[in-house]
Amino acid sequence: MGDLVVAVVVDYDEDIRNLLEAVLQQAGFEVYCAANGLEAVSLIRREDPSVVILDIALPDIDGFEVLRRIRMYSQAYVVVLTGRTDESDVLTSFHVGADDYVTKPFKPRELRVRIAAMLRRPRGGAYRINPDPPLIEPGTPDPASMHHNGLTLNPKTRSVTVGGDAVGLSRREFDILHELIRRKGAVCARADLARVLRTELDEEDAPIRQSEERSVEVHVGNLRQKLGEDPKAPRWLQTVRGIGYRLAPDQSAMHD
Repeated sequence: MGDLVVAVVVDYDEDIRNLLEAVLQQAGFEVYCAANGLEAVSLIRREDPSVVILDIALPDIDGFEVLRRIRMYSQAYVVVLTGRTDESDVLTSFHVGADDYVTKPFKPRELRVRIAAMLRRPRGGAYRINPDPPLIEPGTPDPASMHHNGLTLNPKTRSVTVGGDAVGLSRREFDILHELIRRKGAVCARADLARVLRTELDEEDAPIRQSEERSVEVHVGNLRQKLGEDPKAPRWLQTVRGIGYRLAPDQSAMHD
């Protein structure tokens, strides 16, 4: 059992908990369940899961508060699974740290695919899937790394550092930052970034919804906060009013 990836299911409905427990166990997870928010916060701290399936509507504290509290100590992937479909609930979930949002009724196979997709793109730190990255001689820059104004992003390990200090980003935050750096200062419309965030379950050619563009704004706001970005003098994320975002200019080049 020690080799299994740990998942925690948080839902007030016993039938849903039992269904999710069976689905995740079939996928190879070691599963723990909680019926309320306070129990969930304690359980997640104790078991240190890689994945959390979280309902918003809980009998004590709501799922948003659970998410706020566990984000103080956990980088687990969090999928909000709920019957609430309001756009405000979706945006709030992403704002407080969710990685995905799935509405009930849900398809178990789709949920498994979404979780597998997240785990294939691990964030830096405790939940890195590959524990043995290729060895690099000391003092030799990693050729996969991308550098900009003191920030280093490595697409292979999906890790980000600023001034040598690790920054924990969600999958969507990392993907936005990676795209902006990859574009090397070209403007990225919000719709373009929304398309980057779509999973293999989304229809690539489907029109971008307004809620998708607004979720990009939420993720960019979270990203700026985690990077310690100064909005008056941005080092990395520059807003292009009415369009989207671009990478801020290279400060070293400006001083040459």
